[in-house]
Amino acid sequence: MNTLLQIAFASLIFAISTAHAISSDLPKTSLTIIGEDFHINGKPTYPGRYWNGHRVEGLLLNSRMVQATFDDLNPETAKRWAYPDTQKWDAERNVREFIAAMPEWKERGLLAITVNFQGGSPEGYSRKQEWISGAFESDGSLRPEFADRMKRVLNAADELGMAVILGYFYFGQDQNLKDEAAVINATDVATRWLLDGGWENVLVEVNNETDVRAYDHEILKPARVHELIERVRSVQRDGRRLLVGTSYGGGSVPKENVVRASDFLLLHGNGVTDPRRITEMIQETRRVPGYRPMPVLFNEDDHERFDDPLNNFSAAIEEHVSWGWFDYRRKGESLEDGFQSPPVNWGISSPRKREFFHYLKTVAGSK
Repeated sequence: MNTLLQIAFASLIFAISTAHAISSDLPKTSLTIIGEDFHINGKPTYPGRYWNGHRVEGLLLNSRMVQATFDDLNPETAKRWAYPDTQKWDAERNVREFIAAMPEWKERGLLAITVNFQGGSPEGYSRKQEWISGAFESDGSLRPEFADRMKRVLNAADELGMAVILGYFYFGQDQNLKDEAAVINATDVATRWLLDGGWENVLVEVNNETDVRAYDHEILKPARVHELIERVRSVQRDGRRLLVGTSYGGGSVPKENVVRASDFLLLHGNGVTDPRRITEMIQETRRVPGYRPMPVLFNEDDHERFDDPLNNFSAAIEEHVSWGWFDYRRKGESLEDGFQSPPVNWGISSPRKREFFHYLKTVAGSK
């Protein structure tokens, strides 16, 4: 090959590799809202799908997986989460195994996961939370190692065509932010980080269950949380902003200030044992002043009863509302159980997990 041909060949290879590098950096999954429906890459989710006569198209069926990026910076409590085979906790192993399990969830119809910068109770429900599992320093700055794990989760979801409901704050960890200025700083830092990353598959959940009394900072409580929602909405990159809302505790209905400020509404079904109450919650939500056509999602519900003709999942579908499962390890259960209890087996490894994913697959019509 003569010199000119070598130069031309080298230039061609460089152009191809550069184009590939650029295209691989672009988002592959773009989540948008049209009316009450979610669209991915310009098409409604679950296109054309009906289940038991009810439209599934446009919904975002999901599962609470908030320990995807979990770590415990308190050495006194970190040993509680030790893997039985190594006798130590390993945050890197946790996120690797999480990402490895994601394709199997997607195959069965799961289109969204809920994660959180401040995690969630590793016990499922806890009175006292001494661990330090948050991604924010006391001043609201973002810890690099937490940000790196979250980046890998968001990238994996983007590659798979999945959405991520990303929470900023959790009532078991907000006390580690020293004051309201730190909460505001953390909000701004997380928002800029997401926009700078270019992800278009993210819904922001400002905080998990704003009406839980355990929150320390007033701006995270129901009367003022809309200030943070509006703050997230106000930040743009190249004309694009994040879609944002916040969630309420089990059985609660959003207040007017949150309804008016939000792009979507998040409900929780914890403690709701009668599926008819799920129906009532949805109908009450749609009557709150300020409501206009927008998606309503359950992204936390620890009730199954999938063999019953009417359960919390099916009640939501009947109202054209997305539903999300919350699975934690109950007392006495094995390490195969529970998606919220480290060390987590992220596989479909327990009877309860298999029941959920089988039901999900049936609703979603996945092959």
